Amino acid sequence: MSHYLLAIDQGTTSSRAIIFSREGKAVSSAQYDYEQHYPHDGWVEHDPEDIWQTCLQSCRDALAAGRIDAASIASIGITNQRETTVIWNRKTGKAIHRAIVWQDRRTASYCQQIKTRLIDEGRSQLIQERTGLLPDAYFSASKINWILTHVEGARAAAEAGELAFGTIDSFLLWRLTNGQRHCTDATNASRTMLFNIHTQQWDPELLALFDIPSALLPDVLDSAADFGTCDQAWLGHAIPVGGIAGDQQAAAFGQACFTAGMTKSTYGTGCFLLMNTGNQILQSRHNLLSTVAYRLNGETSYAMEGSIFMAGATMQWLRDKMHFFADTADSEAMATQAREGLSLMFVPAFTGLGAPWWDPDARGAIYGLTRDTGIPDIVTAAMMSVCYQTKDLQKAMESDGLRPSTFRVDGGMAANNFVVQKLADLLGCQVDRPQITETTALGAAYLAGLQCGFYATLDDISRLWQLERSFEPAQDKTWRDQHYARWLEAVQRTRSASGRQPASEEVVS
Repeated sequence: MSHYLLAIDQGTTSSRAIIFSREGKAVSSAQYDYEQHYPHDGWVEHDPEDIWQTCLQSCRDALAAGRIDAASIASIGITNQRETTVIWNRKTGKAIHRAIVWQDRRTASYCQQIKTRLIDEGRSQLIQERTGLLPDAYFSASKINWILTHVEGARAAAEAGELAFGTIDSFLLWRLTNGQRHCTDATNASRTMLFNIHTQQWDPELLALFDIPSALLPDVLDSAADFGTCDQAWLGHAIPVGGIAGDQQAAAFGQACFTAGMTKSTYGTGCFLLMNTGNQILQSRHNLLSTVAYRLNGETSYAMEGSIFMAGATMQWLRDKMHFFADTADSEAMATQAREGLSLMFVPAFTGLGAPWWDPDARGAIYGLTRDTGIPDIVTAAMMSVCYQTKDLQKAMESDGLRPSTFRVDGGMAANNFVVQKLADLLGCQVDRPQITETTALGAAYLAGLQCGFYATLDDISRLWQLERSFEPAQDKTWRDQHYARWLEAVQRTRSASGRQPASEEVVS
């Protein structure tokens, strides 16, 4: 009898596996960090073999920790860092280049060339209209082009059908099934800048624009579907793979954001705010993204998304590079040591600014330093930067006429009471934290559970969501406006000359 669901959660800095009961309770887990590669300024790479090995070992260790036989796993769900790009040889299964990570900015100038070309051709809105995305190095298309251009023989091999492209989910699925399945789901496909979210198909015009052969691409399935079977050689038993979703969509699914207006914000390496927009594709006028929330039984639900590049990654930098603390959990206590009324502003534009600014050339800065500034002050300002950036996204959504009906948080930083309280203070609304804050893996498990029959409807999953704590605003509008105005001033001073827009075009003010 199969009682459990296995979720593989492949993130930007670590790979984990969590085994869930059908009631959505975590039974056991395992996690491994892996190496980050920074070959040049603005470049970020991962070794696909590290990703595969840490995922596989996490699965094995989670089974061992729970004393669970693989035969008791009904289905596997995969969730993954999105946009990160791998191209591998179909015969050997080996990547032809290290994975280019979503944070990587090497193709920023190429994307600018694409934008200029489209403007000159009178097609400036083509990418946003087809994909819901904005032309940026963040997404997969320019990364694929870079690998095909810079790896000797890659383009010819791709055109001959010898190579396969995938986001991390596709690469893991290929390995789990021993090369039997080359698939992705609609949420991951929607992050490539090659997928038409209206037709739900790869777009030939965009493939031509980025000079990418269609032979590279995986099949696109629903988020809960028959993705094949994990070979018994890996975990000791053949297990169906029944669910796949990009990490942010999986988190929204785990938060049961199934109706229009429901909003979640995930605080992991970056911060990602998604609002369910139902069956409507809403095109933002303020630099947010339209994306696929999930696709079930051929029916697509959409979301509006704001993406921030640095959240938990900022705290990781303070820990690993600056050695301000040994454990990120210590950061919450440091907030009590910071000076009150502090005007210190930390703008974490380490790899540029994401939504709603989309300034790839901006770089990080700290404003307001004095001789009295101490480590707790800087750490507190870094935590506040996460809240300010979320406020940027809220303002952009409001400018698009969108207001959340519920606001739920998750991810590692959501366990930090200081961060969530300041978030409520700045947003001016109630913020709900669920009992399970690692909802990304839970969402992947729920998708797998839908496929294997653990759940018949989305209502079955909604009933499993449980509140741990609600945070109410403790500050008034005057406090909120004053603090946010200082943040906007700091952002403007940080932005690059090329990234600044005329004041009349600013997306938040």
